[in-house]
Amino acid sequence: MTEFTEKIQQPRLWRDDGWTARVIKNEDDDGWAVAMFKDGETEAALVGPWTMGRDKKNPKPLDGNAFSTLVKTASEFVRRSEQQLHASLHQSITVTAGSTRVAVCLDIVPDEDNPYAMLSARDEGDELLAEVRVASSFKLNRSSAVAWAEGGFARPGECS
Repeated sequence: MTEFTEKIQQPRLWRDDGWTARVIKNEDDDGWAVAMFKDGETEAALVGPWTMGRDKKNPKPLDGNAFSTLVKTASEFVRRSEQQLHASLHQSITVTAGSTRVAVCLDIVPDEDNPYAMLSARDEGDELLAEVRVASSFKLNRSSAVAWAEGGFARPGECS
């Protein structure tokens, strides 16, 4: 990945603050769109409609205010996407097994060839009680967490 540092301020291309805005022809209709790229990324972080210019044929030129708004919007979109990804890959639930409160966590490792997950349990003092490798499709919920803890933390699907 290349680090872009050159500031560009052209009617259809702006680059600054770690972002590039490129006004492009909208593939879905006769209008225009703007694609926001985070420096070093090949995929657009955000693509949205762009306003037509006064001639109703060409796009409105980018300017400082529009670029700032686009950067703010794209940054927020990326942040929310990262939060959603984190939430889908890292789950936790606290349950009571017997008389003990146990925090059970599922951390999915999204390896392209062999995805898996690590299921772990910690006591109230944050001491690791158990950790086992499970399928990435393992469903962590209250009943599966209690069953695992009450079963002596044996690998799910195995007898203890």
